[in-house]
Amino acid sequence: MDKIRLATVWLAGCSGCHMSFLDLDEWLIDLAEKVDVVYSPVGSDIKEYPENVDVVLVEGAIANEENLELIQIIRERSKFLISFGDCAVTANVPAMRNMLRGADPVLRRCYLELGDETPQLPNAPGIVPPLLAQVRPVHEVVTVDLFIPGCPPDAERIRATLEPLINGEKPQMVGREMLKFG
Repeated sequence: MDKIRLATVWLAGCSGCHMSFLDLDEWLIDLAEKVDVVYSPVGSDIKEYPENVDVVLVEGAIANEENLELIQIIRERSKFLISFGDCAVTANVPAMRNMLRGADPVLRRCYLELGDETPQLPNAPGIVPPLLAQVRPVHEVVTVDLFIPGCPPDAERIRATLEPLINGEKPQMVGREMLKFG
């Protein structure tokens, strides 16, 4: 039997979901026997999102043009996309800037009004991706197959989701322990 091609992606978020993924501890060894990690900020050093990914965990919201481009590639190249954590599911903390009505007020506040020594707006085309006008949850941009809420989802919830998928079964996303936000 071929191994499942697993990817994890970190968009606009704090990486807490990936830290929770690493909290799977010794089960990561069992997982490594059943999957090939083909793309991950914590499990590989591959820079381009590969073709034919079976399962992908997407952490974070869509906040900039780089996130937007990558999530569309991810959807196109992945069979099963999981919105991983509250930032992916609701846009959560990154979407707090939506209350300021656009990226420009946020940039001006952060870099000009609160700048200490040399206040200036970041301007590095090709290096610093432009912010989108609104931060959006993953499902507003691409089709999502499964949601794992939580900030971050705990390791047991992640395992209870991945284990059935690896065995060709659908995870049972029921009950407070699987659906609780925050």
